[in-house]
Amino acid sequence: MADAVVTVFLEKLLNTLHEETRFVNEFKEQFDRLKGDLQLMQCFLKDADRVKRKNNNETLRQFMADLRELIYEADDILADCQLQSREDDQHSNGWLTCISPPNLQFQYKTGKRLREINEKISHIKTNIMTFLNIPLLSQVETSAHNDQMDRWSSPVYDHSQVVGLEGDTRKIKGWLFEAEYGLLAIGVVGMGGLGKTTIAQKVFNERDIENHFDRRIWVSVSQTFTEEQIMRSILRNLGDASVGDDRGELLRKINQYLLGKRYLIVMDDVWSKDTAWWSRICTGLPKGKGSSIIITTRILEVAQKMGGQEAKIHFPKFLSKDDSWLLFRNIAFAGTVGKCQNSEIEVIGKEIVEKCKGLPLAIKAVGGMMLYKPPRLREWQKTVERFREELAERDDSVMASLQLSYDELPPYLKSCFLSFSLYPEDCVITKEQLVHWWIGEGFAPLRNGRSSIEAGEDCFSGLSNRCLVEVVDKTYNKTISTCKIHDMVRDLVIKVAEDDAFFCPNGISSRHMGITSEIKTKQVAANLKLRALLSTTKTAEVNKIASTIATKLNECRYMRVLDLSRSIFEMPLTGLLYQIGSLQHLTYLGLSNTHPLIQLPPSLEKLNNLQIFDVSYCQNLKMLPPFIVSFQKLRVLDVGHCGSLEYLPKGLEKLSNLEVLLGFRPARSNRTEGCRISELRNLTRLRTLGLQLTCGDEIGDNEVHVLENLKELQFLSISCFDSHGSDLIVKVDKLCPPHQLDELSLNFFAGKMSPTWFNPVLLPMLRYFSVCSGNIAEMHQSFWGGNNAVWKIEALKLESLSDLGMEWMMLREVMPHLQIVNVSWCPQLESFPIEDAGFRGGVWTKEEPLDL
Repeated sequence: MADAVVTVFLEKLLNTLHEETRFVNEFKEQFDRLKGDLQLMQCFLKDADRVKRKNNNETLRQFMADLRELIYEADDILADCQLQSREDDQHSNGWLTCISPPNLQFQYKTGKRLREINEKISHIKTNIMTFLNIPLLSQVETSAHNDQMDRWSSPVYDHSQVVGLEGDTRKIKGWLFEAEYGLLAIGVVGMGGLGKTTIAQKVFNERDIENHFDRRIWVSVSQTFTEEQIMRSILRNLGDASVGDDRGELLRKINQYLLGKRYLIVMDDVWSKDTAWWSRICTGLPKGKGSSIIITTRILEVAQKMGGQEAKIHFPKFLSKDDSWLLFRNIAFAGTVGKCQNSEIEVIGKEIVEKCKGLPLAIKAVGGMMLYKPPRLREWQKTVERFREELAERDDSVMASLQLSYDELPPYLKSCFLSFSLYPEDCVITKEQLVHWWIGEGFAPLRNGRSSIEAGEDCFSGLSNRCLVEVVDKTYNKTISTCKIHDMVRDLVIKVAEDDAFFCPNGISSRHMGITSEIKTKQVAANLKLRALLSTTKTAEVNKIASTIATKLNECRYMRVLDLSRSIFEMPLTGLLYQIGSLQHLTYLGLSNTHPLIQLPPSLEKLNNLQIFDVSYCQNLKMLPPFIVSFQKLRVLDVGHCGSLEYLPKGLEKLSNLEVLLGFRPARSNRTEGCRISELRNLTRLRTLGLQLTCGDEIGDNEVHVLENLKELQFLSISCFDSHGSDLIVKVDKLCPPHQLDELSLNFFAGKMSPTWFNPVLLPMLRYFSVCSGNIAEMHQSFWGGNNAVWKIEALKLESLSDLGMEWMMLREVMPHLQIVNVSWCPQLESFPIEDAGFRGGVWTKEEPLDL
């Protein structure tokens, strides 16, 4: 991964040299030399991993490891130079500052170490050229990934598409509908990558299955599970946190929830041949009423021991030749709606598919890789040749395709991909945490005027389009919100991460660590070079942070990313945060869902490098300290769902780089120390804004046009939860968003009629719209257009609107571009083609014309 480390560092170095800060200029000659050598080596480094693996070259492996460590050290020096320059500017005292002993000492040590790093890197470069007889390009590249700045920077492949599994799902559904007595156990057995989980998911999510069963429970069974974890997972599916109960009580609770119900439990990816744990759980489950269990496993004996009879065990087959090609082209040619427009490339594509041997995971991985290949014959021929090489080394088409897909990633995406190594097996991961991490550590390259959030989102799309991550949840408009990785992908990512000292499962010599339930002090003490420490607990679990951790954290002085979300602490949280204040290189601090976070200590004022600050879901947080407005680099500030927070500090308008602001509560007119909504007009880089409004006097008469100045705003959420007084309805009705808005969410609006500005003339670019809860009974006349004005809305969500009435045909006329409509708990929308719209509701999707 030396190429990834070099690429990320060069991105920072080039940006920093452009800034021309004092201490960076002081060592400009050394930094320029470093830049030149690294740029010269970049082309070689792109293939170095493949070369050392193919030739099993230990010498090259050591060279790459040494280079990686030197780059990390150079990155730390660069960060120190930036910090010194900033402190120098803040405490400038004329010519005396330039000759002060601390600065002289820093200059001497830094200059000496940079010269040593440059000498060592030059030595590595010479060794590569002479000892290994590997030529380096004489032509310097300005970027290692100019040729791979992704062709697709947004999702282009629909992961919900399933190919060739219709017969499998039909067969299993038939068994489920026939079940009457006892507890039916169905086994789905096959090798890794064959699509067992996909089949089970398809069955689990079918609408007729949802209607047939009173309860549906999905349990991902990791290889290191405990019986108690399985039962807690079942209870979480049933809406019970089950904190503090013993195993007997857990089982009794499960029985009570399921008694008299027809239920379906999926036990996904079971490995252990010792199934005594399942026998004990199964004994406590109520029987009858057609309840069923589906077990997916690679081992036939496991399915049999868990009750699967021979007649009810399904063995998925490899995809047929036609289905394999269909799946591949749906992905590889997603940009042209699954159609290959070059007959020569089609021949090569079919050869690639044949080598995947009908395994869906292999086909998806190699298809995702080919999506990013330009449609040039030579590029595709080179891929076939490399695929042959991988298959010659390992007779496993899945792992060969995954390894090739990793090798072909642009360097910046390799760092992003290795991030998944920190998460435990079957962990559901939020896209937001990944994107924030990648921004905080500089993995997401900033260029062409892109915002940092946009760059991070593009990185995620790059991995999801390549089918290296699996989609778990999407929002109503099909935007991915959570994901996970296949266990075979995880095997690869852990191996690569360990080889490259990105993350080691044994907790030693790692620069990145995950917090899973409980982190031990000795783990932090053994990794003082940590750059990222993140909460990686599974859904509904919490971390336990010992008091001794705090004293060790402040020794990790080059830490960039610290996410302690979903944690409880042995010591007072303010004490821990006081220690964190010494980590002046922090760029991302996540404290979401930490309790009881009441206030932030003054020591955090030193965190001037912060780009992302997340204190969402901290219900006891009463105020943000005034020093927050001095964080000039802040790009994301999330104070959403902080119920005790009354307002934000005055002067927020100084945060000119802010791109995301969630949970903004403007101060009321009688609060002189709080931030008024008028300050938003100066935050011109805002792309995402979440407003929490409760009273009319939070918006002055001269402030109603404040949003119109936000020309970069893409997403706006307005929540009026716990609002009172009709004056707020009047003010919101005048609060017109900017014309270029892409997505709007309106929640808990108390008015009987929608705001007048919600119309296709004032919001001509709006594509996504969500209205949840509130009293809206009808849409204002302006909503229905006029003078041939129609909406460009593609996805619409209406939820918990008991009084809202409108006709489906009228809606379709004014929204001709609708693709998705999600409706639930809206009893008056009887004309909508959505079953049970007044209760659980459902989704209407526009039918696409068949591709004949």
